[in-house]
Amino acid sequence: MEYKYLQTFLVASETMNFTKTAAKLQYAQSSVTAQIKSLEQDLETPLFERLGKRLVLTQAGKQLKRYAHQIVHLTDEARTAIDAGEKTGTIIVGAQESQCTYRLPELLKKFKSKYPLVHLIFKPAHSDESATASLLQGELDLAFIMDTNKPHPYLEATPLLQEKLILVASPANPLASKATVQPDDLQEETILLTEKGCSYRNLFEQKLYEYQTSPKNTIEFVSLEAIKKCVIANLGIAMLPEMTVAEDLKEGSLAALHWDVSMPLLTTQMALHKNKWLSPQLDDFVNLTKMYFAEEVRHPSVG
Repeated sequence: MEYKYLQTFLVASETMNFTKTAAKLQYAQSSVTAQIKSLEQDLETPLFERLGKRLVLTQAGKQLKRYAHQIVHLTDEARTAIDAGEKTGTIIVGAQESQCTYRLPELLKKFKSKYPLVHLIFKPAHSDESATASLLQGELDLAFIMDTNKPHPYLEATPLLQEKLILVASPANPLASKATVQPDDLQEETILLTEKGCSYRNLFEQKLYEYQTSPKNTIEFVSLEAIKKCVIANLGIAMLPEMTVAEDLKEGSLAALHWDVSMPLLTTQMALHKNKWLSPQLDDFVNLTKMYFAEEVRHPSVG
């Protein structure tokens, strides 16, 4: 199986359209078709099939996609290692929206000033489970995970810092003036939640379950910023990491409720596969990350 053909297959498996694949790779469509056909002949099985007007992956195609990611990525790593003196290459990082928005920009600025030719790709990790799966499949070089500190047999996770979860509401919400807020007080409230699988949503829902509290209404959002806007507009309340609400609390657009329940601390961790080969650039990114977060712990910018 040729490396170039696997690259073409991966693009086709994302676009699910040979015409779009050809345009993206700047090939003739006949070249894309020929490359896919060559892979199918090598493997002696079809990789795509047509269901009506839709192109879909066969079971073999789905299996190849997982391995193709690893083959292409390892090939890129080898080229990066050979060309390390040029300070080029690609680093693929998984992170939740909250990390990308509130914590990583300054770190990335430092790294890019040192490695302007390294291509950084950020992929959304909507949950720790999805980030872990992507690391295990070789689709990510590194991921930032927010969860309670839990070991994993195949991942090397470095704890970077811990922070509180804060139950927030609009200052206009009656709960904002209560001396203490009990789980039963949330019964009649609308709870604004992040996507399923999000670590801090899981922790909050677990506490509500322990206290046998079932709020009358919940609304699920993809965007954390949308949740904050809705809380500010007094459309509901939310449990969010401290870093995401610190400025709003200072400005008074959000109020921290005196939640009478002990919540575990969230640990931000940097996770890599234990067998991951570190290119010089990735190794430097790891070390820079450790130093950056150590400074953040000494001189926090939130809270």
